[in-house]
Amino acid sequence: MTLRIGILAMEGAQLLDISGPLDVFAEANLQAGRQAYAISIIASALGPVQCSSGARLLPDVVIGQADMPRFHTVLVAGAPHLAHRTGDEHVLRWLRAASAAARRYGSVCTGAFLLAQAGLLNGRRATTHWAVADQFAERFPDVTLDVDAIHVRDGKIRTAAGVTAGLDLALALVEEDLGAEIARRVAAQLVMYFRRGGGQLQYSRRGAGSPAGRSALQQVQRWVMANPAEQHGVEQLAHRAGMSPRHFARLFRLEVGVTPSAWVEAIRVEAAQRLLETGAAPKLVADQCGFCDVDTFRRAFQRKTGVTPAAYRRVQIGEPRGAS
Repeated sequence: MTLRIGILAMEGAQLLDISGPLDVFAEANLQAGRQAYAISIIASALGPVQCSSGARLLPDVVIGQADMPRFHTVLVAGAPHLAHRTGDEHVLRWLRAASAAARRYGSVCTGAFLLAQAGLLNGRRATTHWAVADQFAERFPDVTLDVDAIHVRDGKIRTAAGVTAGLDLALALVEEDLGAEIARRVAAQLVMYFRRGGGQLQYSRRGAGSPAGRSALQQVQRWVMANPAEQHGVEQLAHRAGMSPRHFARLFRLEVGVTPSAWVEAIRVEAAQRLLETGAAPKLVADQCGFCDVDTFRRAFQRKTGVTPAAYRRVQIGEPRGAS
């Protein structure tokens, strides 16, 4: 049986959110030796769809046409503007109807915003790109957002994090439909991980953000950011701010939103990421970023990013597995 996949491409869509899954499904057809998938690009209006990169796509079907096929799977590709605008009602109506008729539906990157606006993620788990996760959580409190996940499966719903995570999601769908062996062959042919290690926060540049709060607190934060290896206990930071430790800790939590120790740890992990990306050894990085030992560093780094420092370094510099 051929499974029909529909990918909704709004104006300004990211090309890789569309072409990535397309290539995975096309390779699955080759590996299966049959037409396992038939893919249609869906547009909201007549004419080519201009992607955010400037490339133009000719859609196969347009919402509202009389002979619109019924899809086994409906996916919404991401587009930068979807995180900031309200979707057209005729698109949202079509999404509700098509998702109800489909066996499964989902999104890549900011495509989750369109699903959420249609009410299709209420009471469900989902993910989206880390850079717009806070905005998504604020707009759609009825959705349980997993900000670290590469992709999430919840009932009929499949959502993926930013951009290249669409390939991971498509590969997971191939495994669902055709089995692990064909999915592994697809991954090998496309030179991609069968299952990517860690979550999307290892790619995040959110860090602890810009200095916040009153000027005395911002001066302390800038000092920590410039000198992560120094001693940064509450006593030392309070002294630098000219406050008592108790008052400093209370004020910092109130105005910055986290405890001083949690903020310092986030800054040190961010500094460690930059050093690991240059190829520095984890033991050296732990010392230069103010961690008391490499085990403490490893635990903090994994808690923040979802991967170990060694794994992060290996991916960033292309180091082979097993290298020290």
